[in-house]
Amino acid sequence: MSRFSLIYIGCFLILLGIFSFFNIIYSYYFNILLNIDAYTYSFFISLILGLSAIFFKKIKFKKILIYEKIITVLFGYFFFPLIISIPFYFSLYNISFLHCYFEAISGFTSTGFTIFDNIKQIDKSLILWRSTSQWIGGLYFLFSLLLLIDIFDENLKKSVTNYISFDSTEISKQSLKIIILYAFLTFVIFLLFKLINLRTFDAFNFSLTIISSGGFLSINNYDNLFVTD
Repeated sequence: MSRFSLIYIGCFLILLGIFSFFNIIYSYYFNILLNIDAYTYSFFISLILGLSAIFFKKIKFKKILIYEKIITVLFGYFFFPLIISIPFYFSLYNISFLHCYFEAISGFTSTGFTIFDNIKQIDKSLILWRSTSQWIGGLYFLFSLLLLIDIFDENLKKSVTNYISFDSTEISKQSLKIIILYAFLTFVIFLLFKLINLRTFDAFNFSLTIISSGGFLSINNYDNLFVTD
């Protein structure tokens, strides 16, 4: 794996660590402490692995070939759900690892299939984590498309790169712009839901899943959905 691939994977690990930290804060603030250790595990694992990958300097930068780009993207689709599955596995719901990994893959790929029959039985911090997995998965899919742009027709590649001032050899320089736009659109969706008087928790979760074209819901049905906080 090249230096670029390590940094690419490492950045998303750091992002997972950041969201794990947010879940820890959320759990403390609302006194949802039953599963807080699970988010602590995912936070430290993501942070340690992410920083190790980013600052691993024994491998020098070199031109990354399209085959390695494909392998890097596919590796992420199998590896990141392992990290995402940690809070599910260490929760108090006695979920098998296979089911946890299925839920994580379903979230990260924005498939929307779930192992949970009754969302009301899940604590809100875990519901938020499910929605987060889809948000990160949607962002990863967007980055993957840009990373694999070399596969496409040369004319398409030229038009896309010109449109976004994108140099395919310097993908990392555009990361911040993409994240800001993705986060901004998420915030806009959240505000639109609040304008129609959707509850804050549901509005936030829906904004995370809609921007990624996911299917996870924070409710079982739509009864009492539009309630003032």
